[in-house]
Amino acid sequence: MPIGDEILLDVKDLKMYFPIKSGMVFQRKVGDVKAVDGISFTVKKGETLGLVGESGCGKSTTGRAILQLYRPTAGQVLFEGENLGDLRGNKLRKVRRKMQMIFQDPYASLNPRQSLGSIIGEPLVIHGLAKGKDKQERVQELLRIVGLNPYFVNRYPHEFSGGQRQRIGIARALAVQPSFIICDEPISALDVSIRAQILNLLEDLQEQFDLTYLFIAHDLSVVRHISDRVAVMYLGRIAELADRKALYENPLHPYTKALLSAVPIPDPTVEAKRERIILTGDVPSPVKPPAGCNFHTRCPMAIPQCSQFVPPLVDKGGRHHVACIRV
Repeated sequence: MPIGDEILLDVKDLKMYFPIKSGMVFQRKVGDVKAVDGISFTVKKGETLGLVGESGCGKSTTGRAILQLYRPTAGQVLFEGENLGDLRGNKLRKVRRKMQMIFQDPYASLNPRQSLGSIIGEPLVIHGLAKGKDKQERVQELLRIVGLNPYFVNRYPHEFSGGQRQRIGIARALAVQPSFIICDEPISALDVSIRAQILNLLEDLQEQFDLTYLFIAHDLSVVRHISDRVAVMYLGRIAELADRKALYENPLHPYTKALLSAVPIPDPTVEAKRERIILTGDVPSPVKPPAGCNFHTRCPMAIPQCSQFVPPLVDKGGRHHVACIRV
């Protein structure tokens, strides 16, 4: 699908803090877990933006805050020019029809007490799209689209494998005909042999239904395969944002370089010549992140100025944005 110039999603200075409370009876706030700490990016219609980073860096929280499953602490989420933070009740429900999510764990994201017909048909009922025979036919059509037998409608999630369950989750997301889907590590819980099938299915669906994706993952090889642009997160902030080719061939941020150096290359000659970047220390706690650049405590290029202010995400040319004063 060709990528247009129309911005579908615009995230501005998004923050998501979770309060820490103390006390058995009179609980008082003693701090915050800064899961997402002021990130900004856009997603164009028809594009796939990959969001990568270590576990705990805030990727999944970002996806949930965009959909308003978590109400953001600060910032704006503009979808088709409309601020989702201002919407409540039926107005938000109408917009949510255009935005869906494929969850990470296909075992936990499906209700074990509901049949496939009920799981996939529930969004149709909630949004008033179909009922009765029309609903049943639509559910069967969705099962065919994701590669499952349409006569499985009366079966339950425990009767399916992990890959099949993820296909059910994809069918549920497609039920209300969304234009934007957040894929929250949709293949990380699957066997290696099944991952390529799900990725190919997502690409085919994108072309067939003109979908736009925010693809969250920690596997850099997968992100390179499916994404048009890639954003690299570290401890709640975006460190680097660039086109896929530019990011993988010419990473600028020290953290991105370290991540890519850990990806094995299936060429013994090239692999032998490559320099492996080993980061020292542990990832700081999001409860009390370091002052200034949150990566400076582990950065091999850090200087005293790095701890004095938060570096902005600056365009270094060719839509290659980096948050580092040493670049």
